[in-house]
Amino acid sequence: MKVAIASFLVLILFLSSSLIQTTMAGSGFCDSKCATRCSKAGVQDRCLKYCGICCEECKCVPSGTYGNKDECPCYRDKKNSKGKPKCP
Repeated sequence: MKVAIASFLVLILFLSSSLIQTTMAGSGFCDSKCATRCSKAGVQDRCLKYCGICCEECKCVPSGTYGNKDECPCYRDKKNSKGKPKCP
């Protein structure tokens, strides 16, 4: 019985560490892509915030610092509450 509980705990630990690594890898992708996307933005912190939100949801960021939104339709089509584009 103790061996089964110990095995279960090791399995849980392994799965949770795998999930954390996947999450961290995803945010690293978004961080680097959004840093490039927002490199020429007038308000860097706001651009990085919204780009990060859009990247996490869409799993992509258009190339360059402006435009190219056709590369990522999800990113292009996100709108804020006022109907304006949400993603920089």
